[in-house]
Amino acid sequence: MSETADLPLPVPDPASASARRVQSRTTSFDVAALAGVSQSAVSRAFTPGSSIAPAKRQRILEAARKLNYVPNSIASSLTTKRTNIVALILGNLANPFYVEVLRTFIDRLQAQGRQILTFTVENGADSDEAILRVLRYQVDGVVLTSAQLSTRMTSMCHDRGIPIVLFNRYIPGSDASGVRCDNAGGGRLMAEAFLAAGARSFAMIKGDPKGTTSQDRARGFTERLLEAGVARSAIREIEGASTYDGAFSAVLAAYRREPDRLPDAIFGINDIMAMGAMDALRQRMGLKIPQDVMIGGFDDIPESRRHPYQLTTVRQPVERMVDEALAILHLDEPALPIEPGIDRQVPGRLVWRGTIPAPALPGA
Repeated sequence: MSETADLPLPVPDPASASARRVQSRTTSFDVAALAGVSQSAVSRAFTPGSSIAPAKRQRILEAARKLNYVPNSIASSLTTKRTNIVALILGNLANPFYVEVLRTFIDRLQAQGRQILTFTVENGADSDEAILRVLRYQVDGVVLTSAQLSTRMTSMCHDRGIPIVLFNRYIPGSDASGVRCDNAGGGRLMAEAFLAAGARSFAMIKGDPKGTTSQDRARGFTERLLEAGVARSAIREIEGASTYDGAFSAVLAAYRREPDRLPDAIFGINDIMAMGAMDALRQRMGLKIPQDVMIGGFDDIPESRRHPYQLTTVRQPVERMVDEALAILHLDEPALPIEPGIDRQVPGRLVWRGTIPAPALPGA
């Protein structure tokens, strides 16, 4: 009987394995040689919106498929000093409005051949730490949805050639540029809707006390009511923490024990708080909307349009606001600095649904 000795398995040579990987890595020059074009033509073929004949682009793409070629964005960025990446700093993710904002930015940027890098901060928190994290990456621009940002951080980004644009925010006393909905004007629209429906006593469910967005909506709402002769004592303020649960609990705390103090109309500074108020009033207090109390919101998030809510609200023109923000960043013209102090306000639109009786049309 013969015995077979255990033979050791061959150990791969790391150097030769690395060499094989390098040898198998296809470059744009390989694609150019196969397609019979220049290397710059290959680059243009993979750049959305670039100038190249359709037939040539197709020939290049076919060559790339045969060679299993994929463009190396990192290598390209070393040459162009551009990464085609935009950082988006989000604050209140409990508000579905900002999920819609994120989706719209992704759609727009990917259509331009760019990508998005997302950072989050707690609602109302300072954004400086998020900016420091952003600076670890070579991004082409920053979109900020939280207004708590120091001048030092803005300067650090500008010194590195990274432009910043504020979205639906502004920083009082700062020269930072941005785009926002006309929040004060939207608050006035909601006040006018309540007045037209016959309301005489009111409540506001407010959000972040530091946030300019919440402050402006509350200011516009209150100013319009005072102009109409409503007494300041007839406008109650309730803190809802900018969340569904916060508004739900706050409304119950304010009115469950004193239902006789219930106002004619309640304005949720955003839709998610208006929806929390609706559910508290209907499910816990057995009230009907709008028969017992009218409710209005702000944002027009998709959830507010669903059958259980059908919320009358002020619609923010998200797509237009995103387009305006990207225009301020002028990513296609990186050498052109952002003009300081741009504050573009885009008007919102009142959307009538079932939570406020619509005014009767003349002659109806």
